[in-house]
Amino acid sequence: MRMYLLALNPTDSVTDGFLPAAARLGLDLTVLTDQPEAHRRVSPQTEVLECDVHDFRAVITRIATHHPAAAVFTNSDHLQTQAALAAEYFGLPGKDWRAALRAKNKAEMRRHLAASGVDTVRSAELAPGEDPSTLTAAGLPYPCVVKPREGVASEDVVLAEGPEELVMLAKEIQARRPQAALVAEEFLAGELYTLETLGDGRVRHVLGGFHTTVSAPPAFIEERLDFVAAHPEPVVAQVLAQLDALGVGFGACHTEFVVHEGRARLIEVNYRVIGDQCDLMLAQVLDIPLFEHILRTHMGEPLPADLGARRDGAGRVDYACADRAGTLTAAPAAADRTVDGVRLTYRPLRETGTEHPHYRTNRDYLGVLRATGTDRGAVDRVSDAFFAAERWEISS
Repeated sequence: MRMYLLALNPTDSVTDGFLPAAARLGLDLTVLTDQPEAHRRVSPQTEVLECDVHDFRAVITRIATHHPAAAVFTNSDHLQTQAALAAEYFGLPGKDWRAALRAKNKAEMRRHLAASGVDTVRSAELAPGEDPSTLTAAGLPYPCVVKPREGVASEDVVLAEGPEELVMLAKEIQARRPQAALVAEEFLAGELYTLETLGDGRVRHVLGGFHTTVSAPPAFIEERLDFVAAHPEPVVAQVLAQLDALGVGFGACHTEFVVHEGRARLIEVNYRVIGDQCDLMLAQVLDIPLFEHILRTHMGEPLPADLGARRDGAGRVDYACADRAGTLTAAPAAADRTVDGVRLTYRPLRETGTEHPHYRTNRDYLGVLRATGTDRGAVDRVSDAFFAAERWEISS
């Protein structure tokens, strides 16, 4: 059986998660990508074909002129709609392309939730090239958040304290992204969490979630995620109701939301598995073949009624972040060790000797530490000790 996997740049989720899972399932896998050489370098045993994966018509043509497809899949935020349309064209299991579009397009998500009567967030959309001063007439409360309508990884997501700052920030983003539409919306107060789900269109499993620690405003950089085995039932019910309104329920979904005074409100819906190595940790802490389950779903196989996930796991993911521009001159090497019953995995994300600007996004990550065990206190203690002992040095 041949599965086509649509991808942009190589990611840990694909390279360390989905490709090995496809091999274990005995699938013939073909990667379609607009960056073929990058994928061939990291996955030389995988068939990689060049394709304009942003265009669903090019995807359909590439598949139709190659081997017959048994499944079409992507874990990319940017390619969910294209993969859904291609799967539908070939009569294969997949996500509803409308739901994929609603999840990716933050303005459409807000409009659809409001029209469904589930939740209304005051927001305004700015078309590419449109004068940002029009946002000041939208009646937004302050502070508010301005961000790319279809952005990822907290890039160019900033807090504006007033109308003048909103216009200034929007102009700055437009200068960096002249083709991007923007969204400005009310700031939603509350603690930030995630809900991780996996469904086959018939049954949906809640895998747990994370409590996310973010940097101080005006940026929103994820610095640490603590695994939460089970959010309060009323909170989960509110989030699932909003996902149902969007039509989200097939395959993996990573939903970010805030909780304030018992009310759960969506920040964004990422219609794929959580990334930045949190998915690798999630599979480990639950002790389930997470990536295989996701791929099987896209092959039309029903999920089991019970995934057999363990419920006593504790986990945490921490990121070492650059706090300024410059050259990384010292950093710890990759490491795998077990300390006091806690399994630690550290992976560098930036090579020493490389120079980078200060992005104020997830692109500032220097390395990631995954820690899992069964004792929450031990996980925290061992993780804190790792960061206390290691050094990341940046020279200007």
